[in-house]
This record gives sequence, structure tokens and C-alpha cells, in this order.
Amino acid sequence: MKTPEKHIGKPMNRVDGRQKVTGAATYSAEYELPGLVYAVLVGSTIAKGRLTGIDTKAAAGAPGVLAVVTHLNAPQTPGSKPTGKDPSQPQTTGSALRIFTDDQIRFNDQPIAVVVADTLERARYAARLVKGQYAPEKHQTNLEAGKAQAFLPTSAKKNPKSPMNDYQRGQADAYKTGAIKLEQEYVIPTEVHHPMELQAITAHWEAPDRLTLYDKTQGTMATRRDFAKEWGLPEENVKVIATFVGGAFGNALHSWPHESAAIIAAKVANRPVKLMLTREQMFTMVGYRPHTWQKVRMSATADGKITAITHESIGQTSTYEEFTESTLAQTRMMYQSPNLTTRYRLAALNVGSPIWMRGPGEATGAFALESAMDEMAYLLKLDPLEFRLRNYTEQDPETGKPWSSKFLKECYRLGAERVGWNQRQLAPGAVRDGDWLVGYGMGVGTFGAHRGSSKASARLLPNGTVLLQSAVTDIGPGTGTAMTQIAADTLGLAPAKIRFEWGNSDFAQAPTQGGSAIVNTVGPAVQEVCLALKDKLRELAGAGNAAFASAKKEDVIFADDHLTLSGNDTARASYADLVKQAGGTAVTVQSKPNGENGQKYSMYSFSVHFAQVRVHVLTGEVRVSKLVSCADAGTIINEKTAGNQMKGGAVGGIGMALMEHAIIDDRFGRYVTKDLADYHVPVHADAPDIQVAFVNQPDPYVNALGTKGIGEIATIGVAPAIANAVFNATGKRVRELPITPDKLV
Repeated sequence: MKTPEKHIGKPMNRVDGRQKVTGAATYSAEYELPGLVYAVLVGSTIAKGRLTGIDTKAAAGAPGVLAVVTHLNAPQTPGSKPTGKDPSQPQTTGSALRIFTDDQIRFNDQPIAVVVADTLERARYAARLVKGQYAPEKHQTNLEAGKAQAFLPTSAKKNPKSPMNDYQRGQADAYKTGAIKLEQEYVIPTEVHHPMELQAITAHWEAPDRLTLYDKTQGTMATRRDFAKEWGLPEENVKVIATFVGGAFGNALHSWPHESAAIIAAKVANRPVKLMLTREQMFTMVGYRPHTWQKVRMSATADGKITAITHESIGQTSTYEEFTESTLAQTRMMYQSPNLTTRYRLAALNVGSPIWMRGPGEATGAFALESAMDEMAYLLKLDPLEFRLRNYTEQDPETGKPWSSKFLKECYRLGAERVGWNQRQLAPGAVRDGDWLVGYGMGVGTFGAHRGSSKASARLLPNGTVLLQSAVTDIGPGTGTAMTQIAADTLGLAPAKIRFEWGNSDFAQAPTQGGSAIVNTVGPAVQEVCLALKDKLRELAGAGNAAFASAKKEDVIFADDHLTLSGNDTARASYADLVKQAGGTAVTVQSKPNGENGQKYSMYSFSVHFAQVRVHVLTGEVRVSKLVSCADAGTIINEKTAGNQMKGGAVGGIGMALMEHAIIDDRFGRYVTKDLADYHVPVHADAPDIQVAFVNQPDPYVNALGTKGIGEIATIGVAPAIANAVFNATGKRVRELPITPDKLV
């Protein structure tokens, strides 16, 4: 019999591609339910203080208005009651901000009311009629001014082993006695998530104790858990559907106040309610990459060996939640340094809470670390790649554990060859093409190869197709396609015979999509349930055929309409008979929970990004003329979608380096950049033809598939690669992003 075709590693088209490009895909704001009405949020106009009054009379009397909800009339849910906990403590579930519970204003544009009307236009009009009266208090929205009050996160104070705690290896601040020293500050501004799809939710109380949410979320089960807790409901009484998500870079990892507002509005109006944020509200209500200050101090020997690194960081958070991220993680494990010190602090400001943004923490920290590596290489008169090779780690210096796998040197080689690194000159400004200065830079990225717990279910139908289900979402990387390929190879079936359904909290348990962990986590569950299905079918077939009863599971072969055995074409069992034998309409199995492997190894994905830039000598315009991204991400399930991931992350890195900057007017605590005309993101003209290379070597320890994860390392290291290339082109070192022309002329 013909050996089944292998699909893992091939550039297979997305299984949901046709639905998306034809408009058949339904997103959270596109569900039409009987009796559907619309909600619009009203935000505060001050950054700190309290509401002394709120005039809703005109809004309530406007045409088509069904309800105006404020803190004065909102139903109080079990989750909105005071817990007695310190409000500065980070929340483990849901939003840390409980709206419509008191008169306190904590940041500008905090929701103070939600208006419900029979049309969107009427809801918008009525929302403009709501007027708040305030007792303003002095606010603080400036990180530089807030640095003096920066503090150690409470989680670190309570847990000495917290990764947010101060870390020391060797002698503290040993750079002071180093032969060659570097000491510089680096700043990342506030950057805002701006996926194509705005944050939106359709909330429907199907019964007084049964809630269905069509929500833009990265985790159906986490969202279900959050709102079941908020309303005091059994989790099985809350269903969350997020089949299609129009991009998410971390902004949908949290449950946010607008979701609570929609659910409250639906309860008050006793109708299904749709609420979609405006682009302006995306700046204030669903998180952002936090404004962060960093200082790197480094020392090295004359022959290029690092002797000490001290890396400090202060990130902004809100006054009502301590948001933390792994800004200093890469510094602790990337390069060989006998002495290493990190210190992480928070500055609480009158702003909304930040949230993880693609490459969370590590992308911020890598800008400082990788820029400092380039600066030290320049002081040492060393090629930056050679400097990194001289400080390469063969095991994790933070834990002392061996790497589960590490092929970063192969990434270095692939990227350097493709970008033409041998043309780079040590002296900045040495290469010119007419009015353009040409420079080369590199930046390294890493992120943990995490694996959580997950299940999957599988059903063989009488026609020989297999239906797989998982609660996981697909925010754009092609998760459904990858799972189809994994199932196809495990079962020996053509992908056309497999349907993978996702994005429903009623499906088999799956984690939130984020942290580059989904293929590592859900992939093994899909593989396991497919093997379990083969076992079940072999068992059923064996009941009537001794050849099947004694066969090994790897010998079971799926044919067009029947089961057979390798090397025994006469052994046949039709799918229709097997389904009938199972006593139902399908043969159904579910995998057992699978989780992370033991901690004998340090598990990370790695990347390196090489950039060539051109800087105009008169205008200071920067163009990224070539960008090569290379990844050590274990087994590549789908070369095409993985390549898309890397390219998308690289484009995000271009935005981070050259244009993204949410500017706040500290006099009012209000964003000046409040739309995509003023907040610039990369467009086609800003991105070169990005080249991607994968080492494609399986990791033998993360999971049986050998995967490690791509999503974060696609962005981590891109911004410093571009900044380093700009220095190589111009001799001007920009340490505060973005690199705009005014900083170069």
C-alpha cells in the first residue's frame, strides 16, 4: 500500500483562508441576534479625581434609548464587590478595574457610563449627551517624573523566587571594576496594540443564569472563567465564542471593562447587546506596551569577554494594578557573564493598565541589551557578531541547566550570509550610495518554549472524515491549519478529510493563545487524541477481525472509506460499520490532559535579525532596505504560516524602531495621538521584502513534535537591529525610540 503523504513542514494554505477572503468568516461584532441592540461607552474627561455628579437625563430621553447605566444604577455583581485585598495587587482573573462600582476616576477616558439604544447611531448620539461633573485631583502621567517613586513589585516582595525580584550572579555591580566600561540609558515609549479588528463583544443573556459571549478574546476558557466569577455563575453556564479574531498582539489576553459594560447592559436592557470600541478608545481601554526606562552598565576585557552586566528597568503601570513583564529575562540568560545584576521597578501613574504586547517584556529588554552589545562591540573595535560569538552560552547561565536545544549559531550563519554582513564596515558612515548612508545591524531575541495543559476531542464520521475540536483561538498565526497538518500526519489522512474546529469554550480544554505556546501545547493534544482514535478503531475492528486485534497501532491505515492494515490489504473494516458498532453517529474520543515536561532542561526559542538600512543625509529619513530574520524554533509545522509569523513580527519591529509612539499631554493626562493618522504604524512602503530562514531542527524535550514557538521571537530583537544599523550608517546612536528624522539631522 502507498505510504501516506507527509504534511508537517510543508507550506500548506490556511484552512480558513477562503472564509476570510470571501467575507464568510464571522467576527465578534458581526453576529446578528434577534432583538439585538447597541451599546456605546462614555469616558471620563479627567485623569484623576471623582465624579460629583452625572447628568443622564437628556441621554435617557433621546430617541431609541433603552438604558443609561452608571455607578448610580448598575447592578452589582459578586465579582464587583470589594474583596478587602490591596487594590494595588495584580489581579489573577478578569479586569483589575471594576467599572460602575464607585465614583473614583483613575485615568482619562475611564468608562463612567454605557448607553444602550436600538441603533448604533442613536447610541452614539445619546452617549454625547451624558455629562459628568468632577472634583479633579492632581494627576501624574509622566514616567520621568514618576521614576522617583518607583517601587519593587509586591509579588517580588512576597516571593523571593519571583522573576521580578532583584537578581544577582557573582558580584553585584561588578562593572565598576571592569577594564572597558559602558553605561547608557534606553527608553521605549508607550506603544499601542492596533490590530485591524477593533475590540468588540456581543453579550446575550439566554436565561437569567446563562450567558453567551461572542467576544474578541485570545482565550475562550479564560474569558468564560472571568465572567462566570464576576457574575457568580457556574462556568458551564457561560459560553464564549471567538471563532475568528482579526489580529491580536496581546490586547485580548485580558478581560477588559468594556466587556463587563456590555454584559451589564445586556442584563439591564434584557436584550442581546453589541459593543465595539472606537479606534480612539483602543488607546485607553485595552492596554499597551508600557513606557519603560532602562539603564545598562557593562564591562568587558580587551579581547571581548564580558565581565559584568547590570541592567535596571522602570516600567509604568496603573495606580490600581501592578502590571509586570519580563523586561530583564533575556539579559540573565543570553550571554556569558560571570557577574550579572538586574533590578526591576514599577512606577504607578494615572493611566489605564498596560498589557503584554507581542514579545512581552523581552522585546523591550532586548532593545536595551542588544543596543548595549552593539555599543560595547564598537568600543572594543569588534564586529558585533564576533562579540556575541565570544560570549555565546553553551548552557543556561541563569539556571545552570543544559539547553533542550540551541541552534543560534546556525541562525547567525544563515542571517549573516543572506544580509551580506561581510559588506559591513566597522567605522560608521563608511558606506554611501548617493544621498543615502548605508548601515548594517543585528539583534538577538529569545523567548521561553512554554508548554501548558490542553485536551482535544476527535470524532470519526461514517463518511471517513475526522472532526477535531479545541477551545483554543486562532488570532492569525494559522493555528487551525497547523493542527490539521499534525492530525493528517498522525492519522495518515489527507488534510481535506480533517476538519478542525476551534474558538468555543464548550470544546476541549485549551489555554489562551499567547506566549508562543499554542503549537507546543495544543499540538501534542491533537497528536494524542488522533493516536487514541486509532487505538479505539483498532479495538472496534479487532472485535470482528483477529488481524486488527493483534496489530500495532502504527500499522492501522486510514483508506478512503475503510480501515486497513499495513502489509495486509485483506484486513478491512468500513467506517460506517465501526461507527454503527460504537453505537452512535460517530466514533468519539478525547485526549487526557497533557502538560509540561520535567524541568531538567532550559527551554527557549531563539532568533536573530539582521537589518540593512539607508539613511538620507539631508532629511534623516530611514528606510529599512533589507531585513533577514532567522529562527531556531524547533520543528516547523507549516513553512508558509511560520514564515508569515516571522514577517509579521518583523514588521511590528520596524514600527517599534521607527514610528510607534503614543504621546500623552501630561497637563491633561490625555493622549494626543488618538487615531491612525497621528499614531503611525508600518505600511507596505515601510517594509522591505523580508527574508526568513528556519534552522528547522526538532527540540527533543519540549514535546513529541519537536516544536518550540515562533510568535514572540519574530519581534524580539528587530528594533535594536534597526537601531544598530542606523548607528552603523550615521554614527548617531539613538537610545530613545522611535528613531525619527529629527534625531538624525
